[in-house]
Amino acid sequence: MGMTRAYQLNDPQTDPFEVAKAAAAFIATETGVPRHDVAVTLGSGWGGAAELMGEVVAEIPSADIPGFAKPAVAGHVATTRSIKVTKDDGATAHVLVLGSRTHYYEGHGVRPVAHGVRTAAACGVKAMVLTNGCGGLHVSWRPGQVVLIKDHLNLTFETPLEGAAFVDLTDLYTPRLRDLARAVDPTLPEGVYAQFRGPQYETPAEVRMAGILGADLVGMSTTMEAVAARQAGLEVLGLSLVTNLAAGISPTALSHEEVLEAGAAAGPVISELLARIVRTV
Repeated sequence: MGMTRAYQLNDPQTDPFEVAKAAAAFIATETGVPRHDVAVTLGSGWGGAAELMGEVVAEIPSADIPGFAKPAVAGHVATTRSIKVTKDDGATAHVLVLGSRTHYYEGHGVRPVAHGVRTAAACGVKAMVLTNGCGGLHVSWRPGQVVLIKDHLNLTFETPLEGAAFVDLTDLYTPRLRDLARAVDPTLPEGVYAQFRGPQYETPAEVRMAGILGADLVGMSTTMEAVAARQAGLEVLGLSLVTNLAAGISPTALSHEEVLEAGAAAGPVISELLARIVRTV
């Protein structure tokens, strides 16, 4: 049922923001938490972070939530969790952890890609943390390196915005949140993330093109979610886990198994890092 409802988002008669409100109401009822403060989308390699953030108040199969579907990619979590967090300043916050991400390459359109972020906004969150696993263009960034996203190139040339929705993307990846992340780990580098459509990995020529355009990282998610978050008025923090060197830079062929292995190897370190960052947001 969840999958059917997810793709009904593309019906021209459907208002995606109304579906997001319905999803938020469902989450509030199922979790008993009327309002969440921060939302986190877990990308490849980041799945172990939720338990380290705080007390898991509730866990919902994502496909039960209006507009959501089961994840189509190995390495992504099939549940949505509400977590009670004690922040560094002693305050209590509620974090919504989205494990199910719809990727554009799945072919279901843009609305399902943006639905998680729009649901988070309807849940009341003010800050959105987007994580991903990606390819790195710098040989000094070995698999397991976390990079703060400072800007992006959306090479899908698609947008979650509809109609005359003119949204300013200056400082899309909020400087305040990047400063908080660097306060947790001053060694975190920053980079520009380029999203390709996928699902095929980029060719060496495409990677060189992305580098010429200013990219430091290449992947298949995040940018449209970030734009949808900005449209909703959210602060955005982007965190990329370098799971492999990109094509033409890596001496070996690329594989999804390599991505999963790198994520598993880095899991404990990056999960603790993410949990510490979330406790400061």
